[in-house]
Amino acid sequence: MIIAVVTAAIVMLLLYLTVETDPGLRSLIFRLHADKIAEPNKIIAGLKLLLFGILAIIFVRGLNFLVFGMFRLRRGFDAPTLVQNVFSIVAFTLLFLLIFSALFPDANLGALFTTSAIFGVILGLALQDTLGNFFAGISLQADRPFGVGDVITVGSQRHTGVVEEISWRAIKIRTFQNHVVLINNSTAAKEPIEVCPRDNLNARLVFFNTLYTDSPAKTIHVVREAVREADNVSDRITPIVRIRNLGEDGVDYECKYWLDDYAKYNDTDALVRQRIWYAFRRAGLNFAFPTRTIHVQRTTGVRERDGGGIVERLSAVDIFAPLSVDETGVLAQAAVRHVFAPGELVIREGEEGASMFVVHKGRVKVQINENGRAKAVATLNEGDFFGEMALFTGEPRTASVVAVEETEVLEIGHSAMKQVFDRNPDLVETL
Repeated sequence: MIIAVVTAAIVMLLLYLTVETDPGLRSLIFRLHADKIAEPNKIIAGLKLLLFGILAIIFVRGLNFLVFGMFRLRRGFDAPTLVQNVFSIVAFTLLFLLIFSALFPDANLGALFTTSAIFGVILGLALQDTLGNFFAGISLQADRPFGVGDVITVGSQRHTGVVEEISWRAIKIRTFQNHVVLINNSTAAKEPIEVCPRDNLNARLVFFNTLYTDSPAKTIHVVREAVREADNVSDRITPIVRIRNLGEDGVDYECKYWLDDYAKYNDTDALVRQRIWYAFRRAGLNFAFPTRTIHVQRTTGVRERDGGGIVERLSAVDIFAPLSVDETGVLAQAAVRHVFAPGELVIREGEEGASMFVVHKGRVKVQINENGRAKAVATLNEGDFFGEMALFTGEPRTASVVAVEETEVLEIGHSAMKQVFDRNPDLVETL
């Protein structure tokens, strides 16, 4: 576009210089148009006006690039398109008036403005809605209540999405169903708008309930630790878990947490609910049931006393090969089963521990901290074990272990191993 305008300006300049410097050509033009134009010099003035008009386009575009380029360098983001368009229109208008007055000093601009005013009234009545959107857009740009990239909810229709563009006519948002919604500026100016700025820590709430038999202190701790490890939950503010109500069916809670990227709140809410479910299962907590449900038997805790499938799993682990069937059964009875969601931490590098784990179902990956970043060094499948150094020596965990998929692990604690060693002291040297 710029190349085309510059090319046209050069052509017009050459044509103007040719006419201006060639007396014969000027005389020919005057003779050809003498019977049509009262003042032949006006054709030269018109040529000048056209040339200066093209030069004005180049000048305004360059000025626009300079002004808003500096704005982008200082602020770190582009000025709104509407502001740039208004700036260009005002600059073009002023340049046109200056050039017209210089080329046609005898022209009556007062009559031009009078005619323009009448035409403007007629045009304004015909374009009330369009002009309303335009000035509402200017008002929104002046206040800057939101910008491109922010999540907003507009009006009674509750249109929610990410702002993609703010033009002179409408606000363009993309909903979380990937639909594009255009909201007229005049409509947006009259409706309440809920804004979640992209550079702000915006909070979300998730609600859940538990049975009255579950400890509130334990519930709050378990949920807070589970939520803070979820992706996109900000680590700058610790999640808040509190009791909302003592209901008929159980204790009602709310969990408040802050997001790094609010545009992903739907996925994060789902992940948080998933983490709470898995954390409840591991901790032996129970979601409340409606009072109309008949409870035949309360769900058992996390310890599986029957040892079903655990004896076989532990018997296949290399480190427990020297154990007898009875000794393996002791470990199976004492083992604690934990279920982890994909991406959850099983153990963290550097933490104190006095237990080891056997992968019963699923798969985990072993990670170490290398220059502040997690580096995967191994993948463990069903039947593999980890954490044995902390069990036998009490040393801190030397690596982090993360569930790759939904994974069930068996935790063997120090007390369980002590029972086995008490029954067979020779195993201390063997293991």
